[in-house]
Amino acid sequence: MTAVLSVRGLTKSFGAVRALGPVDLDVAPRERLGIIGPNGSGKTTLINCVSGLVAPDGGSIAFQGADITALPAWRRARLGLSRSFQIPQPFAGMTVIENLLVPLDCLAAPGRRASASERARELLRATGLLARRDDPAETLSQLELRKLELARALAAEPRVLIADEAMAGLSETEIDEVLALLFRLNEQGVAVVMIEHIMHAVMRFSQRLVCLETGMIIAAGTPAEVAADETVQRVYFGSSPLAPC
Repeated sequence: MTAVLSVRGLTKSFGAVRALGPVDLDVAPRERLGIIGPNGSGKTTLINCVSGLVAPDGGSIAFQGADITALPAWRRARLGLSRSFQIPQPFAGMTVIENLLVPLDCLAAPGRRASASERARELLRATGLLARRDDPAETLSQLELRKLELARALAAEPRVLIADEAMAGLSETEIDEVLALLFRLNEQGVAVVMIEHIMHAVMRFSQRLVCLETGMIIAAGTPAEVAADETVQRVYFGSSPLAPC
């Protein structure tokens, strides 16, 4: 199957420090891909390069068969490559629905949707936030902020959604809510790339797992295969194997 997102030879350095690469990575349509690795392993640098927040030093990024390496983040989003951020930063002084209207207005294409407000309500309904639509965004709980962050990423109607630690700081029940939302999105045809430190969540969600260390992919395969890899156990899990959930 042709990859919807393809990375080849991607590298990035900050001064004398090689933060990434070279990395080769493919994401298939409708795939659930997990990316794990210890702090400083290059996960954030990888997704920042893929999403257009940071320019790579070398390599290429293709999306739906087109080279997007030089495109700015907003053009990638309009093509259907979207991401959420690890730390939600809603627009202060705006309501929940206004926080969605901003990206929807920026991404609007003639004839794509009946109206931005209608689409905003659809997204709020899908993420369980419709009842909070007129509340100030700063009054949301941590779980609701995570859902709003995902809703804003979904404003672009992505083919690929990169979820950057969307469950950090949540309780087990709240983690289950976010996982259920991501599973529903995937069932609707969205490929989801999950970057996550909550191992039981990423193991449960992912069809395929990639582990990074010092900017390089050290293991890739099913969650069970990666969990059983001796190098992964040594650099990330410790000496004891992690059983897949």
